[in-house]
Amino acid sequence: MDWIDEGIVLGARRHGESGMVVSLLTQAHGRHAGLVRGGAGRRGRALYEPGNRLRAVWKARLSEHLGSYACELIAADAATLLDDAGRLAALSSACALVEAALPEREPHPSVFASLGALIRSLSLPNYGTFYVRWELALLAELGFALDLESCAATGANDDLAYVSPKSGRAVSAAAAEPYRRRLLPLPRFLIAPTEPGALELVQGLRLTGHFLDEHVFAHRAGGMPAARVRLAERLARNSTERP
Repeated sequence: MDWIDEGIVLGARRHGESGMVVSLLTQAHGRHAGLVRGGAGRRGRALYEPGNRLRAVWKARLSEHLGSYACELIAADAATLLDDAGRLAALSSACALVEAALPEREPHPSVFASLGALIRSLSLPNYGTFYVRWELALLAELGFALDLESCAATGANDDLAYVSPKSGRAVSAAAAEPYRRRLLPLPRFLIAPTEPGALELVQGLRLTGHFLDEHVFAHRAGGMPAARVRLAERLARNSTERP
């Protein structure tokens, strides 16, 4: 059994004295792990940084085996973010979410494409906007799309300000008034072409985080991936520190 595919590194862990088990999100074979012999050396550690794009050759005697990887670098996207803690936190969070949320060896070409686009967007000034919208798209790909087009109570599509934590549907400010304390704020940038402030980014992460917790990670040991928790905490601190 063998195949050749393009992949994005999601994570890597030591295996034995010098090996590594590397997890890739591949274009045609989904989230897929493989053993890299000697991968724990200096060159291997740099090659298998989360976010790097690789050309991967996977081989195994049987399809159900772990198999082995031989990889070549296509783009060292992780290296371009090492000096920026915020962007690196976003990259780590995205890779950890995909690693934890996607079933192994199930193709998700749209997630592969969107993760690649997100990684490229991390060099832009408004990368936080792209990140939150990417989490919305990930929820949709997993079958938990939010309905932010119209009010769940009235059907109108104006003055949308909240989201029901149960249904995932938008609610207008007027319809939400009697029970708005139980609803999630809907940041304007998710429904209109506006640039969010720091507080709106925090609200966006809280919104997507609620549904990731509720539908994707509720039964996972450890719950939400730690990298995603750290990203949310970082943005929350930044929003309170700014004047």
